[in-house]
Amino acid sequence: MRKLVYYVAVTLDGYIAAEDGTFDGFVFEGDHMEGINAVYADTLPTQFREALGLQDAPNRNFDTVLMGRNTYQVPGGLASPYAHLRQFVVTSQALDTPDDVELIGEDVVGRVRSLKAEDGLDIWLCGGGKLAGELLPEIDKLLLKIHPVVFGRGIPLFDGKADITKFQRTNAQLFESGVSFMTYERP
Repeated sequence: MRKLVYYVAVTLDGYIAAEDGTFDGFVFEGDHMEGINAVYADTLPTQFREALGLQDAPNRNFDTVLMGRNTYQVPGGLASPYAHLRQFVVTSQALDTPDDVELIGEDVVGRVRSLKAEDGLDIWLCGGGKLAGELLPEIDKLLLKIHPVVFGRGIPLFDGKADITKFQRTNAQLFESGVSFMTYERP
């Protein structure tokens, strides 16, 4: 069975974006960029993959991406940001999207369970915090790029009501840039 993997950058104080949804306070230069992108190139937006000459690289980890509406509509965003993946946007609002972006409006948990039962690579939960809070019982793995910054306020890693959920650290990578890449899985 495929796993739902929440792969996201996060600050030391637990935010995945500033209050306005921007994330320019994160560290975008340093050894972590090459190190993490070498393994998780399938999480780069399609236009970045093309710019890096990776447009024909096979997806190694994910073949599906799940995003909340705010993550999908991030300022300066693309209509089809991950064209190399099967793209889903969770929203109760009507959106004008290209044919390769499917909207999920109801029964998000049921749809995720259905996706997990399909054959294929894992499912990347790209964000946001509200959607991650709603899907916490379905999240099998956390891949956290912990940046050495504090936002003080913003969009939390998990937003909303959540029950205590335990994960076990299965890997840790430390980079000279100060970024830590942590892997947690359900025990």
